[in-house]
Order: sequence, then structure tokens, then C-alpha cells
Amino acid sequence: MHDGVIPPGPSGPPLVLPLFSVRAADLPAAGGKGANLGELIAAGLPVPPGFVVTTAAYRSHAARAGLDPVDAAAHPAAARTLLEDTPLDPATRHAISTALVELGPEGTAVAVRSSATAEDLPGAAFAGQQDTFLDVAGTEDVLEAVRSCWASLWTDRAVDYRQRQGIDPREVAIAVVVQRMVRAEAAGVVFTANPLTGRRDELVVDAAPGLGDAVVSGQVTPEHLVLAHDGAVRSLALQRDGAPRVLPDAAAAQLAEVAVAAERHFSGLAGEDRPQDIEWALADGRISIVQARPMTALPLEPPSLGAVQRAVGPFFLEMFTQRPYPLDVTGWLGPGVVRMLDLMAGSVGVRFPPLSELIRERDGVPLQLIPPRPRPTLAAVGAPLSVARRVRAFDTRHWTQDPLFRRFEGTVAELDAEDPAALPWPDLVRRVDRCNEAMEPLGRIRARYLPSAFVPFLPLRLLLLVLRRGRLASPLVAGGRTRTRDGNDALEALAAVVREDPELSRAARELDAAGFLAAVRSQPELGAFAVQLGAFLAEYGHRESLSVVIATAPTWRDDPTPVAAILQSLAAAPPHPNPRDPSAEALADLLQHPLLRFPRAAAAARGIVEACRRGLAFREDTHFHITRLMPPLRATFLELGRRLVAAGALAAPEDVFHLRLEELHALRDPVVMDDAEASRVRSLAERRARLRKEYARLPMLDPGLFARRRGGEDDPGALLTGTPASGGAATGPVRIVLGPEGFSSLRAGEVLVCPNTNPSWTPLFARAAAIVVDTGGLGSHAAIVAREYGVPAVMATGNGTVLLADGQAVRVDGTRGRVDRA
Repeated sequence: MHDGVIPPGPSGPPLVLPLFSVRAADLPAAGGKGANLGELIAAGLPVPPGFVVTTAAYRSHAARAGLDPVDAAAHPAAARTLLEDTPLDPATRHAISTALVELGPEGTAVAVRSSATAEDLPGAAFAGQQDTFLDVAGTEDVLEAVRSCWASLWTDRAVDYRQRQGIDPREVAIAVVVQRMVRAEAAGVVFTANPLTGRRDELVVDAAPGLGDAVVSGQVTPEHLVLAHDGAVRSLALQRDGAPRVLPDAAAAQLAEVAVAAERHFSGLAGEDRPQDIEWALADGRISIVQARPMTALPLEPPSLGAVQRAVGPFFLEMFTQRPYPLDVTGWLGPGVVRMLDLMAGSVGVRFPPLSELIRERDGVPLQLIPPRPRPTLAAVGAPLSVARRVRAFDTRHWTQDPLFRRFEGTVAELDAEDPAALPWPDLVRRVDRCNEAMEPLGRIRARYLPSAFVPFLPLRLLLLVLRRGRLASPLVAGGRTRTRDGNDALEALAAVVREDPELSRAARELDAAGFLAAVRSQPELGAFAVQLGAFLAEYGHRESLSVVIATAPTWRDDPTPVAAILQSLAAAPPHPNPRDPSAEALADLLQHPLLRFPRAAAAARGIVEACRRGLAFREDTHFHITRLMPPLRATFLELGRRLVAAGALAAPEDVFHLRLEELHALRDPVVMDDAEASRVRSLAERRARLRKEYARLPMLDPGLFARRRGGEDDPGALLTGTPASGGAATGPVRIVLGPEGFSSLRAGEVLVCPNTNPSWTPLFARAAAIVVDTGGLGSHAAIVAREYGVPAVMATGNGTVLLADGQAVRVDGTRGRVDRA
């Protein structure tokens, strides 16, 4: 079928352009590769001469062939055959033949490279997706290579890549770059930033003798160099031991100069740093550039961390194991969470860093977490007196009777009762601010009561030091009753109902989590349990599914599937007849010390322990209540998104997550939004979605910065080492659970190995033999609950989910922080 493009006539767009005439603005005609090479020539950099067969020539040929791009995407093999079998029209043959004559005498060898309009762009390099033909000589062979390049726009891999990038097949076209061949003595690739670490002060080079296609295709093991920007060699790995140098020092220095200049040029065009992935060739002692594209998915340069940042880093990393959206950052993290942390820090004379120092962004998309480095102010001088006053005035036993908490409860009740769909647009956007303002009373409560929560730890430490019972510290304080523990017990009670009811038990065994949940909600005979489940979700369903800093993720109440998976896991094993109470055991051990056999001494020790337990429970319970704001906040976000969808400004309600709160405040009511504004919003969301997808596999911060030793001389035979988080040792088969979708797979007695945890994971801990986590620290939720349940736990292993395998028998030593083969 015809694609609607009329073949260019005598006055139509040019079929061929000299490479030196092409600029970035010509990308629609010259494709990404052609536009970039033309820019390099304009910058005075060494690029072999050549020309571009423009997209107008391709569109003309596709129209002659009757190619429809939508059909081509569905049937790429047929599209390739169609393009290859259709003869070139005389005008295109003449334009290419004439350009070849101008490039050199008949028989001049050329490189023929595909240059699609969607390739070599930030976030979509399309590396290797279309074809390149080297050392092509003779007019007919070049014409055939051009046609083959056109056909390669519809290779299976290119079509699949475009689909994953969300690129409409009707919007893509292809040009072809024809360049005089460089008779290379050596060739390869240079990255103007380190693609693994993100360091911008390093150039990373792969080099091999001959043409560079063997390097980019991975057919050879290249010589590997890391260069400074001045060309100095920082490290060198030869192709093999004793092999001669492929890239001598002088050539390396020349390559560095050319590469840095290329990056500088493209960064100037973009208005921001734009590191480059450059293909180069060395001939007669001269470096030439044959291709350049922006580097994709490049990590931000690793931050330089101070001692305080390294200490607090694991706790913050645990909250950022998933990348927040722009709306998470500006509509919850900044005005809610960070504001509360700043209020708490200010109560002891410390300045908590602003959001701009915690999150590094690009185009509004969060890319990197910087652990906070709080700074003391002059007010810190009076902090001891302030802390002492608050210890006397505010007792954690009574914090829920504080008027501030009653105010918080009232605001949450108002938000829960309110229907966001009934609000006019300005009030709907303002509702986001109201949700964040509701956090302020809890922040003030934390500032008031934290001294009485943590000061008791000082006499406890002194007591255990004097009695030489330091090993009891963690289990002693883990016994406080918390709302998290209440929720876990409620899940155990629901699991008991499932276990004892034949119909529920059968459904839990035979269906997946979503199917089990659907059965409970739809089958009348399971209606009584559906009511019990509803009551549980009303009480505990506000718990975060990913992290307390990510309000865009569905809570248990929004999506109870993880709850169903937990119930399946718990119900699959018999109940514990006499569950251990490690905290009570530790307290009994402590009170057996001779110095504590006197009633008054024992009572004093018990009082200290109870105060510490209340302190940890206070921290956990205030966190529990903070998350009560997440369901109304997410409901507001989605209602904003639905209205923008109705105005044509977004494709789906969830796309609103890509916008920033200040941008939503600045928008007019979608009811009166014009097409231009709707198009601008839609383009902004789509651009950020592509950037977020580009960085999807990169962590917000490398967990390896905080991981302890992973085997070695100090840990002979250890599979993993990490932070000891809950004492004891246990043996069992590994069960890797990467997210809530895997909750139902855990069976009693297995070692739970996961990338990170939050309170929604903790119901599983009662059945796990041990816990191994890639991230986190001693004070994380996972560590605290593991100590409550007496389950050995090792945190911050770095990559346990990669190094261990399902079913592998391991021994987890939570006291020493290591995992060994069983």
C-alpha cells in the first residue's frame, strides 16, 4: 500500500546532500549519523569526505514499492523483500552516481552506513540496529548497498527496538551515509566518559588492528585503555599477554584531543554535557572519526562521600532502590518527607540539606541519590538543654494523646472522606499541598518525642558495657509492640482462616495471587473472608508497596495482590506451635546477672529496656502513620492525570507522574486547555518517560559503595558478606524474591534473598529461615523486624540476588554477617 508520500519531483527535496553541508537541524533529511558527522566536519574535526542519500530518496523508493510502515512493522521480512526487489528510479540512480564521481574515481572504496531519523539520539542510540557495509567499490555495488541499508530499517531487531522505545513506525525514515573508506591500521571505539562508573574525567578506548567493525560487533577482544582528557594513559590492557600495542601513546593522545573536542562541540549544541560514543580509525598516523553518537544510559558521576554520608547512606539507599518519578520528588519527597526531616534536624540545631542537594536530576527526572550530610548551626550549642527539656516534657508513652496527633488524625479523616473527582482543578492541585501539610504535625511530634525515644539508649549501652552483655543489645530492644507487628499478626490470623477453610485453602494452593484475590472477591461462599480482608485493608492497607518516598506506587489498599501473595505463603505452612520471643529471652538472660538480682536493680534495668523498646516503637509507629497520607495523595495524582487525559494532554492517567508539581500548578484547567498547551504537556511527559526508561536499569546510587567485604582473605569460602543485622545462624535453601509479585513463592524454612525491603515484606519474615538483603543497614525496617522474630539477617551484601540461586543450600550467620555454602 502507498504510505501517503509523493515522490519528490524536480523541485522537491534533494535526494543527495554533501556531508559537509549537513547540520544538526538536517536530522529529518540526513538521519542521526549523517547529522552528527556533518556537525563534526563543521567543527573542523577529521571526518572522511562523503555524502548523504537523504530520507527523501528513501520515501520516494518506499512509495514506488507500495510500502506501508504499519504493515512493515507487522511483517518486516516482507517489507525488506519489497524494498530490495523494487528497482531504483532514474533520478535516485543519477543523484548517487554523480555524487560517487565527485567523491573519487571509479572503484574508490566507500563505507555505506545506515542513518535512521530515530537513531543516535539521547536515550536511543540504535547501535547496530541497521546495517553498514564496508569496502564497497563500483557504482552498482554502492547502489545495491544503499537499497540494503533501506531494507535494514525493517530488520526484526530494529522493529523490536523501536517498539520498545515507543517510536511510531510511521514517523521513522532512513538516510544513508556514503564515505570514502579509511585504510585503517587500527580502529575502535572511544567513550568520552566511563560507561561503567560515569566518571567524566576518563576516556575509555577499545582498539584493534584493521577496521573497527570487529570491535563494535564484539568479534575480537580489543586492547583496552583508560585515558585522561590530556591523553595520558591511566590503565592499559593488551589484547593478550605479550601482544604489541595497537594504539601507541602518540595516537592515544591525538585520539583524546579529537574525542574531547567532539564532546565539547555536541555539548555546546545541546546546552548541557553530552558525552559521546565515537567510532574512530587510525591511518598514516592520523585519527579520523567515522561515527559519533550521544552515550546512552550513562551513570552520573559517582559522588564523593564523607564519613557521615557513608554512615547514613545505607538507610537512604534502602528508600531509593526504585527510581522516584518527578511527581514523587516535587509532590511528596520535597514538601513532605524532606520538610519533616528538616524540622526534626532543626530541633537539635542541625540543617538538613535541601532537596536539590539530595537528588541529581536531568530534565526533571531523578537520576542519582546523594546521601545527606547534615550541617550543624549555631543553634546546636543549645541542643543539649533543648533535648533535656523535651525528655522531661514529652514521654513516648503518651504521644498518641498529643493534640498534634489528634489534629493529624482529623486531617487524614477529612482527606479520606473527600472525593477528588468532585473538586475543581485549582482545589484538586491544592489537595496535593494539603496532603503534604498534613505531615507537619507528625514532624513536630517526632521533634518533640525523639529525645525521650533515644536518650534511654545511653544508659542501656552503659549497663551492658558494665555487665559485659553487649551481645544482648539488639534482641533486648526489639520487643516493643508496633503497628507493623500488629499488621503482621493480623495477616497471620487471616492466613489461619485460609489454612483451615477447605475452599479458601484450595483456592490459595491452585491459583496465583491475582486469581486468589479475584476468587475471594467474586465467589459468594468466600464472602465472609472478603469482609475480613476488607477490614484488614481498611486498617493496614495504606502501607507502602515500594518505599515511603514513592507515593506514585499503589499501596496495599490500591492493589491488594501482594497481600494475597503473603497470605498464600503464610497459609502454605502450619502455624508455629510455640513461637520464640528473642526479646523476652534476652531480658531473662540479662536479669540473671548477679548485679541485677536485687529487686530495685532489676526494676531499673527493666525500665531502661522498656524505654528503649518504646523509643523504637515510636519511630516505627510514626512511620506507619505517615504512610496514611499516601493513598489520598496517590488518588489526587491519578485524578489530575485523568483530567489531563480527557483534555488530550496525556495518553494515560499514570503519565502525570512524569510531571512536576509546580508544572501542574502552572497549568490551566484542562477543560479550557488549548491544543498547543496539551501538546506541550504530552511532549514533556513522553520525553521524560523516554529518559526514565533509558536509566531504568541503573540504580539511584551504587549499592557497592556501602557493601562490606564480599569474601576474600578475611572470609575464606564465604559466598557473601555484609552487615550483621540480626544474630544467630540458620541453614536453608535460597528463595530469591525480587518484588511483591514473588511473595507467594516463599516457603517456610527457606532463606529469603531480596534486593531491598520495606514494612510490606516483613510478614514473610516469620516463616523465613533467614534474611539476606542487597541493601539496608542495622537500623532498617528489615533488620528491626528480623530481630523481633529472632531470624538471622545479613544486610548490605551488594549483590546477593545475583550471586545466589534458587534452591542453593546456604548457611546464614547473622552475627558475623556472612553467607556460606551449607
